[in-house]
Amino acid sequence: MEELKNQECPICHKKTLNLREEEKDIPHFGKVFLFSMNCSSCKYNVSDVESAEVRDPVKITFDINNEKDLNVKVIKSSSASVRIPNLRMDVRPGPASIGFISNIEGLINRFEEIIKKQKEDTEDNDARKKAKNLLKKLWKVKSGSEKVKIIIEDPSGNSAIMSDKAKVEKLKVKK
Repeated sequence: MEELKNQECPICHKKTLNLREEEKDIPHFGKVFLFSMNCSSCKYNVSDVESAEVRDPVKITFDINNEKDLNVKVIKSSSASVRIPNLRMDVRPGPASIGFISNIEGLINRFEEIIKKQKEDTEDNDARKKAKNLLKKLWKVKSGSEKVKIIIEDPSGNSAIMSDKAKVEKLKVKK
């Protein structure tokens, strides 16, 4: 692991930014590089995952059928979008998108955090009610009583769901 401390932050311009690069070997996926930038002053945070080898654009579909499926490892790059079509939820890549290695439960937790924040920030009662219902559905998914499909689309090919149940196909990239 390589680390550079006390670098200038691109947001607050203080010398409190730490840069990290780590190499990991992931079974059934190969060597990846984990990158992160964290500022202790303004809490700026960016991370990404990149495969050591060039990969084709990929679309991965995974059905969550029970609690055991929550333990399946997920690799998501910053260029990937994640969708849960049954719940009409999606996270698209953009400037705030980060890459990470987690499991399905961790991925669902990230959706929960986004919904909780939106619920807290809105004054609209209908939006609050929708958020509350989505949180209830995600809780059911995590308790194994609701089945959903997760779709990850990654034009960089640097994402994966580490399960034999995952359906992997080439992503058709629009030009």
